Amino acid sequence: MAVTRRALFVGKDGTLVEDIPYNVDPAQLRFTPGAVQALQHLHAFGFALFVVSNQTGVALGRFDERALLGVERALRERLAVAGVALAGMYWCPHHPQGTAPRYALHCDCRKPLPGLLWRAAREHGLDLATSWMLGDILDDVEAGRRAGCRTVLLDNGHETQWQITPLRLPHLLASDTRCAADAILAVESMAASATLPAA
Repeated sequence: MAVTRRALFVGKDGTLVEDIPYNVDPAQLRFTPGAVQALQHLHAFGFALFVVSNQTGVALGRFDERALLGVERALRERLAVAGVALAGMYWCPHHPQGTAPRYALHCDCRKPLPGLLWRAAREHGLDLATSWMLGDILDDVEAGRRAGCRTVLLDNGHETQWQITPLRLPHLLASDTRCAADAILAVESMAASATLPAA
């Protein structure tokens, strides 16, 4: 598959929707402030939109992996009403200390590892070097950097350890998803202007 598309990868809990631990009830899904508008703007700019999320609750036996299908359906439907099409949703159900044997393992898809982004890139022909990862903790940043993406950290209080390494240093900081979208689009617009031929 030709690598031609740029993507925005966005974390689910705490970034796209309010963080309710282990929630798989579609009725409790609430978008974070500015999230829908942010995705509208980025979608209109030409980004393919992907949700990438660790879902440890599967490995811990809190819910069945099939319950995520209802969450995915609800998110797709609600965003479609706002004119936003999700290109894909990718979950990691694993955790090495899980209680469900099938999922209690080390994997390359659990963020901060980049497996979810790599998989999306393979399946959708994505150019990771021109793509962005947006999340609310430094594991998101590290996953994005390991995949070769640029990164935005939402500084909304969800990251509490702040263990900074070169792989965990975000390219941009933002207070909410709308500000993150504005910052991404500003960078993209500057890059586009820099490549225009002189008049």
